[in-house]
Amino acid sequence: MNIGDVARRSGLPAKTIRYYEEIGLIAPLRGANGYRSFRESDLHKLAFLGRARSLGFSIQDCRGLLKLYEDRDRASADVKRIAQEHLARIERKIGELSDMRDTLGHLVSCCAGDDRPDCPILADLAAAPDKSG
Repeated sequence: MNIGDVARRSGLPAKTIRYYEEIGLIAPLRGANGYRSFRESDLHKLAFLGRARSLGFSIQDCRGLLKLYEDRDRASADVKRIAQEHLARIERKIGELSDMRDTLGHLVSCCAGDDRPDCPILADLAAAPDKSG
């Protein structure tokens, strides 16, 4: 398969596929003309990587997951550890986003949104951060 075929079948842009090759996540064969020749195994890896990335796994996580995917003697505990660490990062990010939403919601509710120049949103943004905590 050429890069256009594998891009269509995997759902990944050709640019992403080239990047994954550049960083060593996949290694398609090269013809005498220098063109990439993808095997079914490359397509499966790309689909795997696409799904992992859609779940927010980092490139480093994907590298580890792919290595475990290819290792038939792997321990599922190793896979679970990577997934649990990622889940913990997601939970932290959700907490941060929730805090941001609450703060911004409070500021929006405090702003009259009228023709007067005073604005609690701008006042808060201009305030010096509290570094005592």
